[in-house]
Amino acid sequence: MTSPAEDSREVVTAPPRPRRGVSLREAGPPVALIAIFTVFAALSSQFRTVGNIQNILDAAAVLAVVACGITFVLMMGSIDLSAAGVMATSALAVALLVENNRNDNDLGLIGIVLAVLLAASLGALSGVLLVLLKVPSFMTTLGVSAIGLGLATLMFAGVQPNISDAGLESWAVERLLGFTYLTWIAAGCVLVGWLIQRYTRLGRYAYAIGGAEEVLALSGVKVAPYKVAVFTLAGAFYGLGGVMVTSQLGAGLVQAGKGYDFLAITAAVVGGTLLTGGRGGVLHTTVGVLLIVVLTNGLVQVGVSPYWQGGVQGLIVVAAVAAAVVPLRHRNQVVK
Repeated sequence: MTSPAEDSREVVTAPPRPRRGVSLREAGPPVALIAIFTVFAALSSQFRTVGNIQNILDAAAVLAVVACGITFVLMMGSIDLSAAGVMATSALAVALLVENNRNDNDLGLIGIVLAVLLAASLGALSGVLLVLLKVPSFMTTLGVSAIGLGLATLMFAGVQPNISDAGLESWAVERLLGFTYLTWIAAGCVLVGWLIQRYTRLGRYAYAIGGAEEVLALSGVKVAPYKVAVFTLAGAFYGLGGVMVTSQLGAGLVQAGKGYDFLAITAAVVGGTLLTGGRGGVLHTTVGVLLIVVLTNGLVQVGVSPYWQGGVQGLIVVAAVAAAVVPLRHRNQVVK
């Protein structure tokens, strides 16, 4: 006969059981994506061209990578605002480590790996501060973002580092089957993120922490290391995103990650990941990324002013969050 603690552990650590059919909530974002695409295709002949579809996927590449990282944090019920600072650090680091106009470094792929590892270490710092100080995640990650921006500013040193590394430059220029290497890198990141989420203990525990952290802790699982691991993983994704932006711009800039934190959270929420944790995932977020990029591209194609686009995205976030919490309103009598 097993003890209650053993039973709890069995329930928490078991992989999610396949569900029958697809719920309306899960079907909503893909249906919305198809509907928005159809509307813009009808309004603009330029929108539905093959070239524009390629542009949409290429434009979604960096956001998809950053959003993959933030999805794991949101699944835990935490908020990560460090993306801008972490991306800035990795962008400047890689620009100074590969062939550039500022120094004699020419580390190539090793430089890229080191930049991503630096970003992962900043992500780990966010996790450590969270579990040690018991401070809300949005505050610790905001502080880490400031640290990252400070490091990037120091590395910038008033002189913009322009890259001349052929390998890194090719990411944004060379194409395979009609898409840039950046798009294929993003597709690989989505696949890796989904595999981690679906088949690893880290992915399952991220869900469990967001859904019922107390139950997981009572089952004997040490939650703190998994929180640090999730933030470290997120930092690595942000770091790769910063490297990708450097490839696009041909230079390392402190503003490389500006706005990506908000867009990534938007994409995750629109795709169906709850801010309170315990629901969603990488594939949901990918749909959200495509929704945002298709919407932005479509608004440009039909002649809507860029000044209105931010407002439209904000309205979508509010609508998506409101729709997501409808089934939970009977539980949330008090909203803080």
